[in-house]
Amino acid sequence: MDPVGTVAQLWRSPVKSFQGEQVERLEIATGGALGDRTLAVVDPAARKVLSAKRWPDLLHGSARRQGDDVVLTLPDGSEHLASDPGVHAALSAWLDHEVRLEAPPAEGVYPMEMHTGMSDEDTPLFDWPGPPGTWVDLADAHWLTTASLRAIAGEHPEGDWDVRRFRPTALIEASEDGFVEDAWVEVALGPVRSNVLMPTPRCSMPSRAQPGLARDKAIGTTIRDHHDNNLGLYASITEGGTVTVGDTVHAA
Repeated sequence: MDPVGTVAQLWRSPVKSFQGEQVERLEIATGGALGDRTLAVVDPAARKVLSAKRWPDLLHGSARRQGDDVVLTLPDGSEHLASDPGVHAALSAWLDHEVRLEAPPAEGVYPMEMHTGMSDEDTPLFDWPGPPGTWVDLADAHWLTTASLRAIAGEHPEGDWDVRRFRPTALIEASEDGFVEDAWVEVALGPVRSNVLMPTPRCSMPSRAQPGLARDKAIGTTIRDHHDNNLGLYASITEGGTVTVGDTVHAA
C-alpha cells in the first residue's frame, strides 16, 4: 500500500444519532470503534431504533464517554448518565414519545426508518434492519477525506460542509485532490487495516440542522446529483489497533 495522507480527526458517537465526541486516539477492532454507538434510543413498543434519518431532533443531543458510563446532554442543557434509571423518562419527555436508551438487542435487530430517496426527505419511508449486535448502520468503520469534502463543496460553495454532517470514524487529510478514496480497496490507518466494502451512500442526515449548522437540503441533493449520492467509504476492519491523530494512512 502507498502513503495517501494522515489522520486529521477521529470521532466516536456513544449514542446513535447524537452529537459525538472528537478524540485524539481511538481503539478500532472488528465490529467498530470502541465506545462507538454502544447505545441508541429505541421505541420498545414498535421494536424500532430511532435515527436522525427519521427523528432529526436526536442531532441536538450530545453524548460523551465518562469512564465506563456515557453522559447524555439534552438541548435544555440537562445532563443524564446512561446508567441512571431516570434517563428513559428524560428522553421520552424530550421527544414526546415513549422511548428507552438501550444497547443492541441480544437477539434479532431493531430496524430504523429511512427515506427511499436517501438524500430526499420527501420520499416514502422504509425499514432498514442494520447488522445484528450493533447500532451501526452497515459497516465497522467510515473513512472520509478532506479532498472529497473540498471536491463536493465546490459544487455547492454556499453550503457549510462541516465534517460533523457526515459522521466519519476518521477524517483523512489526503495528499491528492478530488474524490481520491473512490479508488481505494484497502486502507490502513496506523496499525489498523481495513477492506473497503462500498462507497458510503448518503441519507437525509447531512442536510439536517444541528448545533451550529443550518438545515440545507442542497447538501444532500448536491451529493446525489454530482457524485452518485456517495461520499466517503464504508470499510470492514481486518486488523485492529489504536489509531492516533497524525498517523500515516496507506491505501491500495
